[in-house]
Amino acid sequence: MIDLLVVGGGPAGLATAIHAARAGLDVVVAEPRPAPVDKACGEGLMPGAVSALRDLDVDVAGLPLRGVRYLDSFGARRAEALFREGYGLGARRTLLHGALTARAAQLGVEVVPRRVLQVRQYDTHVTADGTAARYLVAADGLHSPIRRALGLTVRQAGRRQPRYGLRRHYAVEPWSDLVEVHWSADCEAYVTPLGPRQVGVAVLTSRQAPYDAQLARFPLLASRLRTAEGTPVRGAGPLRQQARSRVSGRVLFVGDAAGYVDALTGEGLTLALTAAAELVRCVGEGRPHAYERAWCRLSRSYRLLTRSLLWARNQRPLAPLIPPAAARFPGLFQHAVNLLA
Repeated sequence: MIDLLVVGGGPAGLATAIHAARAGLDVVVAEPRPAPVDKACGEGLMPGAVSALRDLDVDVAGLPLRGVRYLDSFGARRAEALFREGYGLGARRTLLHGALTARAAQLGVEVVPRRVLQVRQYDTHVTADGTAARYLVAADGLHSPIRRALGLTVRQAGRRQPRYGLRRHYAVEPWSDLVEVHWSADCEAYVTPLGPRQVGVAVLTSRQAPYDAQLARFPLLASRLRTAEGTPVRGAGPLRQQARSRVSGRVLFVGDAAGYVDALTGEGLTLALTAAAELVRCVGEGRPHAYERAWCRLSRSYRLLTRSLLWARNQRPLAPLIPPAAARFPGLFQHAVNLLA
């Protein structure tokens, strides 16, 4: 019987496996897709995520980021907040996944090409399609099948339209070392510098329309990219996923599977990486249920600020005022960005 079976070999699952291996636990990762796996992602790592990767001895190639810039759709109103400690990193999702995969392999973590379909719990262990482990970590993504099978997914009520993410890369020289967030009436575009001739543009929206139609809502950004070659579009969503708990018996959840508010503040990877360390610590101490409180503590600022900003974004009179407000109160904007960073 192994100590830990991690279902899902994305960044959250691999970070958990790396922490577990370094703690002396016998860990196996079940992931049916060969690495590296690409997915729709803003690809901007906040300083907290960069620090967490450094703690894992994981080196990811990318471009340093100094902070965040908010702009309205025409670029007339803008606000900048620089990171006070450390730097962020614009890094391709495939490079991040590849670096984590290499580090896990270096530590002897076994990754088996398997899709887990059935989980059963007992007093002393859990089984997943014939594999027995003391604990199972569900790192199986935004729409976690394990979370759903255990009845932990909260069904969303109300009239709020679901939000989706769409991402494309453009072959163009980055024009800034900040993550730019362009605001329109009902969607945002995140521009992340990724390389000498590459930027990523992720659109977050509740409108069902093709990517080019979404981009047209940002005249300044669309004009910069008009002649640049773009890659195929990748999508993800609905983004909001609420979980009743992060712990269910001997099953623990990490990453997007643990619950997700929105990509609005770009904190998903930071929370996934830091929560992975707390999960392994709690399991190693024989107190797995302490992980729920640890996760709530780690995610408190992210949940509060993201929900507040999302609420303002969903109020039609308030949404256009977000970039002007950030410009008028730069100290508050700086504080909010660095609280998350």
